[in-house]
Amino acid sequence: MKLKLLYTALALTGLTGTALSQETVDQAAVAKIREEGLNHSKVMETAFYLTDVSGPRLANSPGLKRAQDWAVNQLKTWGMANAKLEPWGKFGKGWEVQKNYAAITVPYYHAIIAIPKAWTPGTNGLIKSEVVLLKADSVAELNKYKGKLAGKIVIFDTKNTLKRSEKPDLERYTDAQLTEMANAKPAPRGERRAFDPNSPQLAAMRKARAARAAISQFLVNEKVGLILAQGRGTDGTTFTTNGASYADTAKAVAPELETSGEDFLRILRLVKAGQKVEMEADIKTQFITDDLQGYNVIAEIPGTDKKLKEQVVMIGGHLDSWHGATGATDNAAGSAVMMEAMRILKAIGFKPKRTIRIALWSSEEQGLFGSRGYVATHFGDPKTMELKPEQAKLDAYYNLDNGTGKIRGIYLQGDSAAGPIFQAWLNPFKDLGAGTVTIGNTGGTDHLSFDAVGLPGFQFIQDAMDYGTRTHHSNQDTYDRLSEDDLKQAATIVASFVYNTSERKDMIPRKELPKAQLARN
Repeated sequence: MKLKLLYTALALTGLTGTALSQETVDQAAVAKIREEGLNHSKVMETAFYLTDVSGPRLANSPGLKRAQDWAVNQLKTWGMANAKLEPWGKFGKGWEVQKNYAAITVPYYHAIIAIPKAWTPGTNGLIKSEVVLLKADSVAELNKYKGKLAGKIVIFDTKNTLKRSEKPDLERYTDAQLTEMANAKPAPRGERRAFDPNSPQLAAMRKARAARAAISQFLVNEKVGLILAQGRGTDGTTFTTNGASYADTAKAVAPELETSGEDFLRILRLVKAGQKVEMEADIKTQFITDDLQGYNVIAEIPGTDKKLKEQVVMIGGHLDSWHGATGATDNAAGSAVMMEAMRILKAIGFKPKRTIRIALWSSEEQGLFGSRGYVATHFGDPKTMELKPEQAKLDAYYNLDNGTGKIRGIYLQGDSAAGPIFQAWLNPFKDLGAGTVTIGNTGGTDHLSFDAVGLPGFQFIQDAMDYGTRTHHSNQDTYDRLSEDDLKQAATIVASFVYNTSERKDMIPRKELPKAQLARN
């Protein structure tokens, strides 16, 4: 099966086994990397400090600052050069939860599972209230409640039910799935266009957003004490979101709790049946406005080759998280792996030809802001494709941001010429389950910021584990969800990729440059 995957990948890229055989791998260096990464790992210790010690790491929160400061100091301790926090631009307000208590008190006592929505205010002390059912889809329908909601805990009527899946929570890629990935066809190259401000989809989104904003303002004007919203998830897992903007100019909203599906629907059933439900809640949140800038963690192992040291190999992952837990699989896992890869290379005494740079991004969860800001500062503007001199010196960027699962291979992001190179680099790790090279793309994370300006930006294929079903943005995303063996394997492979990229005679082949985005008529 693995041999078939290799031949399929080669056929897919249109390159021969001869091309692969020309890509040499320093087996002695790989052996050193494997020994350090698999038998002397510190990846779980790093993950502990990024999660349990630092806490939740919402963008611009005190928890993120704790993690960033610790990462900078730790990278310095390991001997990295130029370790620092580098600003990428204005983000907005920080925010954190300082107290979170809510419980049913009538018809009986029950402490509910609920998380304050990000960037929402607290209750200004303990409140006690009968739960009021609101049946309305518009402000006009809400007018019947005018003057009746001050200090009340409210719940909106919904037809939602719990949608439980019969699939297992935790999954790894099967051989068949990996074969399918290796057999993927290149996606047709499309023309990039600017966002159409007159599209029907955008008009519908604007209408829905306006309705939500009007309802939100009504509840603020009525001085509602607390809103209960149904959080996505089952079995006590609650996936978190934001309930307000992080902008320093954002309007005030009412306090809002994202409530577990089981607790929300229990309360709703009781109230709709005419049963009296009373609750108490004490929510305290804090806005942080002393520094609205966003920052990335940056550190380097300087290159030593006179001709190549100005070229840079970058690795990274986002350090920010959501606030329902401690962001272990999203993405302390990727950040810890990338830090561990740097540690491994320093521990084996590696003196790279090219400079190796790590970046731990911030505000990825709000739209890849940290990496986009970095790319705009150093490499160019994807809208105009006006490039900066540093763009020509970036060899490749490798990203990790799909949970705690082991690396199974790499997405080429359409860069077919890199396929045989990466296949050769993966061959020494087939015994660890890695070997798939796919022409396919994957989205949603920071390698896209590099790809957008024509740079070789790659994301590794990882086993899904329980990332999509249980941990991604949820109250279950804690240190205990991390798989130590998988993270050791991932850090070892990343370190090897970085080593090979740094020492390679030529830079990683690039795709054709994207064209500047075209404005729609």
